[in-house]
Amino acid sequence: MDRELLGVDIGGTNFKIGRVKKSTIEEEICVGVDIGLNEEETINKLIKIIDSVITTDTQGIGVGVPGVVDSLTGIVYDVQNIPAWKEIALKKILHQRYKIPVFINNDANCFALGEKIFGKGKNYENFIGLSIGTGLGMGIIINNRLYNGMLCGAGEIGMLHYKDSIIEQYASSFFFSNNYGISAKDLGEIAKKGDVLGLNAFVEFGLHLGEAIKNILYMFAPEAIILGGSISKAYPYFKQSVEISLKSFAYQKQIENLKIETSNQPGLAILGAAALCLQELNYPL
Repeated sequence: MDRELLGVDIGGTNFKIGRVKKSTIEEEICVGVDIGLNEEETINKLIKIIDSVITTDTQGIGVGVPGVVDSLTGIVYDVQNIPAWKEIALKKILHQRYKIPVFINNDANCFALGEKIFGKGKNYENFIGLSIGTGLGMGIIINNRLYNGMLCGAGEIGMLHYKDSIIEQYASSFFFSNNYGISAKDLGEIAKKGDVLGLNAFVEFGLHLGEAIKNILYMFAPEAIILGGSISKAYPYFKQSVEISLKSFAYQKQIENLKIETSNQPGLAILGAAALCLQELNYPL
């Protein structure tokens, strides 16, 4: 892939923008998001950052956002942690300014597509990208292509009812703060030192995540599940308890053939956003 593309990751706390060429991020800028800015000010800030990275050779812009997206019209709704963005015609705004194709999707979908094109997903036709961090995000690859669903809403595994709440409360960072009063990051640090509290927290977490994975298996029967997000880095501490949970899955032949891997591709938020251009413009992958 030798085309120059721009990947834009609109995260909860930062704008990350990178120029991608030959599967490599050639230049990257990360700027904090000020939640106090209004709609116009926030958009102007984003445009100013894009202006500093884009070149005359850039052939497309892909944008990943943590919110509901109409991928056809490019309108984003209720972007998490940017209160001013209630309904933004982002595709139209960026296309009018830069006169090149613009594609927008949910950030979890970008993660899965990025894995498909640039990461471990290359090895699978059908897999799930599961992003475990502040929340629980999921992207679905079927027959080598991203499946969006209406308003990019497919794959909201975290919203399924579970115990007294929803799965996301038990299989993301919420689990650690709600039950231990300590962040997943801090518990991971003490688990590295062999601390019993940290180790037990991740064992319990893995049992819940395993329940989420069983739901995924019943719905999609994927070849693989690729874990990403900040908490996936602690997978060695909850791998065994995930496997224990999966022992009660009804179709054990599926479990025998299932691959669960962790992402090792750096810069995937930017690469995944750029990958939207590759898929939508039918460039060779």
